[in-house]
Amino acid sequence: MILIKLGGSIITNKKKPLTPRYSAINKIAAKLRLVREPLVLVHGGGSFGHYWSVKYGIHTKPSRYKMKGVSTVKNSMVHLNTIVLDSLLGHKLNPYCLPPTDFMRGETPNIKKIQEIKKIAASSLVPVTYGDALWYGKSKSYILSGDKIMSILAKILKPRLCIFVLNVDGLFSDMKTKKLIHHFKTKKISMSHTEKDVTGGMIRKVAEATEISKRGMIVFFVNGNKPDRIVKAISKNYFEGTVFGG
Repeated sequence: MILIKLGGSIITNKKKPLTPRYSAINKIAAKLRLVREPLVLVHGGGSFGHYWSVKYGIHTKPSRYKMKGVSTVKNSMVHLNTIVLDSLLGHKLNPYCLPPTDFMRGETPNIKKIQEIKKIAASSLVPVTYGDALWYGKSKSYILSGDKIMSILAKILKPRLCIFVLNVDGLFSDMKTKKLIHHFKTKKISMSHTEKDVTGGMIRKVAEATEISKRGMIVFFVNGNKPDRIVKAISKNYFEGTVFGG
């Protein structure tokens, strides 16, 4: 089974609110059609959910945020998710929408529900979930990011390969020179070496990818503008990007 995260920066234009990148989504969907293994997809919020969560000040820590903000974030994520689902369906994949509320209770994963995802993927359906604003209880809510969902699912499903699809070639050791780290060795390179050179969003991805790789799984950062690289990584173990582990 392959677990894939479509980053918000690749499926939306993060510089322009509520703007999907239809071409990028469709090109990725067309390539995923070539994959002959069960797939599970996660996607981010980009200029949809992320835009509104910033506007309303909603964070990953459970708190009593404005209910209008929570509602707006959820509504925008349903909109973006529909765009992704329609593209997958149009490219003859069989997307099966799984909002995170299907397998989360507050901040606690429902292990049995997550285990069912593997069975769904094995049936030729493609489970699709996404980062979202979730109800926590006692009038509190929080943002569950797509990156965090990747860690949650990977821990339980134990996929053969976890792929983070980005809008760049991978992880850079230096943003000025764009020097690519081909192999991120978690035992030798600490987060402090990269924090000054990457965005906050990338730092979160690195943290989650590191946790996943420590559990013995291969994690790959790839440029979604070159979707052939996704297929090559899956079918030929040929990685053009950044691989975590070792």
